[in-house]
Amino acid sequence: MAHDEAIEVPRRKTLSSHPSLTQRTCTDVQPRPEATREEMRDAKLPLAYRDSCANLLIPLNRCRFETYYLPWKCEQERHSYEKCQYVEFKKRVAKMDELRAAKGGARSN
Repeated sequence: MAHDEAIEVPRRKTLSSHPSLTQRTCTDVQPRPEATREEMRDAKLPLAYRDSCANLLIPLNRCRFETYYLPWKCEQERHSYEKCQYVEFKKRVAKMDELRAAKGGARSN
């Protein structure tokens, strides 16, 4: 082989070019009904985590267990759960602001 010949190097596939790894958005996630007490008990969720987002935490914990808690796995499930937690936090803040406005701005602490 002469030095002036080009060597063909195979290109690596990137994640964006892989057909099974298409980007999904938050709107792609189908809303699930809230988890029942039996589902939360069977999933061994601590009492502190048994809220309206528990229906998203159960599959997240299952995915984490099955993938040995690898940080790059279960990203969609984690994002859905964290977004749910954020929305719930915003609802609590709005409710507190509403209660504070009803009291004339007086703080409880």
